[in-house]
Amino acid sequence: MQERGGAELQQIEAFAAVAEHGGFAAAARALGRDASVVSRRIDALEARLGVRLLSRTTRRVALTEVGATYLRRVQTILGELAAADVEAAEAAAAPQGLLRLALPAEFAQRWIAPWLADFLAEYPKLRLELSHSDRFVDLVAEGFDAAVRIGELADSTLVARRLAGFETLLCAAPSYLQRHGHPHHPDDLQRHACLGMPKVRFWPDWKLVSGRRRSVQRIPAAIVSDDGEGLLAACIAGAGIMPAPEWLIGRELAQGQLLRVLPQWRVDYDGAVHAVLPPGRLVPAKTRAFVDRLVREFEPQPPWLRAVPARSRRR
Repeated sequence: MQERGGAELQQIEAFAAVAEHGGFAAAARALGRDASVVSRRIDALEARLGVRLLSRTTRRVALTEVGATYLRRVQTILGELAAADVEAAEAAAAPQGLLRLALPAEFAQRWIAPWLADFLAEYPKLRLELSHSDRFVDLVAEGFDAAVRIGELADSTLVARRLAGFETLLCAAPSYLQRHGHPHHPDDLQRHACLGMPKVRFWPDWKLVSGRRRSVQRIPAAIVSDDGEGLLAACIAGAGIMPAPEWLIGRELAQGQLLRVLPQWRVDYDGAVHAVLPPGRLVPAKTRAFVDRLVREFEPQPPWLRAVPARSRRR
């Protein structure tokens, strides 16, 4: 335990140390002080408060009822002070060491990998270990410093920062629409080749919304695949109509490789992208640097929307 200045704070720390270590001698060793100094500080604390915090006998030291309540309150305060000390020291130190990240593969390939070289150039003492997977890893059990997650956050103990939201749209290649025509109502999808991903919640029923209007379509798929990038490639090649999150097709919409289908409609699934950290107050400088870079990349507008023409985003 690192002792701080200020008589009142030193009294509180002496009391907490005795309670934690079960005696004056052990507390004195932890604080680097004589046991007599620790005893005098606790006497002064009890005199200042006008209550007995510790019950002393020749064999043991125990908390009084008031002392137990007081301990719970001051432990919170001392914990916050320790966290503030570490955060201040971390802020002064350059991010360094190994940063282990769990990233969704398709998303990271498009929107994180392109700036990692620049990120490492900014922090040359950092090393990155990336695990690309669509599963929700256990950050604590598997030793990850941070993760990027798409969709709902199931673990409420994690520290999360929302980076961006996205909608799920219907799209197709210009070549497909030239051959088969544009659907004008969700019911028209039954006469089109459609592409589906079984791993998403909107399969096999496409639940579409347009304002207050709703339409549910059970789609006869021409291709079903759990590989989003592969299905996207098939869609670009003209295989059919595909529902996809904006982050997956934003670049292709901007380049004209894909067009919105039923632009007044969207899939009834709005998602979000989060940066998540293990629970706890202290965030290492290396992790904070990565999250700060994520925020710069995705705010105030996510990158998949910056180059997309407004007509492609029309609701």
